[in-house]
Amino acid sequence: MNGIVIGSWGKNTQTAPPRDVDALFVLPDHVYHRFQERSGNRQSQLLQEVKDTLFATNSRTIMRADRHVVIVPFDAVTVEVAVGFRCTDGSIIVCDTKGDGRYAKSTALAEAADLDASDRAWNGNSRALIRMVKCWQDNCNVPLKSFMIERLAEDFLLSWQFHQQAVFYYDWMVRDFFAYLISHASGYVVMPGGEIVSLGAEWLNRAQTAYRNAVNACQNERDNVQWLAGEDWQKIFGSKIPEGGL
Repeated sequence: MNGIVIGSWGKNTQTAPPRDVDALFVLPDHVYHRFQERSGNRQSQLLQEVKDTLFATNSRTIMRADRHVVIVPFDAVTVEVAVGFRCTDGSIIVCDTKGDGRYAKSTALAEAADLDASDRAWNGNSRALIRMVKCWQDNCNVPLKSFMIERLAEDFLLSWQFHQQAVFYYDWMVRDFFAYLISHASGYVVMPGGEIVSLGAEWLNRAQTAYRNAVNACQNERDNVQWLAGEDWQKIFGSKIPEGGL
């Protein structure tokens, strides 16, 4: 059995305080064939067996299966365990217990590869931007999924004129990303393999507020009023940003 850390920790886009740790375990082929001989929701049965196996070594932890994963809460962090199988073409299929159950192709490794390529191409700005936007997501309770933020950041940097610049341009990068995000309300992102995921627009008001604060912060920095800029940035990111600003 091979274990892979995926999600934010696997992509090195995690922020503090720590969120869930996502792990994907690739099971031996014979397990797949054993469950294929069963009837009913095979994927649900497989996750239940995984939960029971984990419980045998962590009996003080209350676990539950939740569609794609087994959720294992610990005091410091929650681990979400997905299990799957490697196909002959090298792809990985994972459990989806919805309805009668099925296997779905995992995009986790392709997402990580796309982010690595983006970060290399744009001078490390992809991960830097993603971490900053996730701080906003956490501070302002923004209803955007982390994988959406990651895909949006990659797409934004493709066309941003300063994508090769370094830390000195982070303020403009954040400001311009919020403008880009606002323009994609009710839009979508395209995942590896072509799946289209709707972004919705429940987050739009928060993005518009963040954009206004970022514009003010950039103007205050230009006017050398750093304490006001710091206040503007803290409205976006909270106390993670020092009073002096970005």
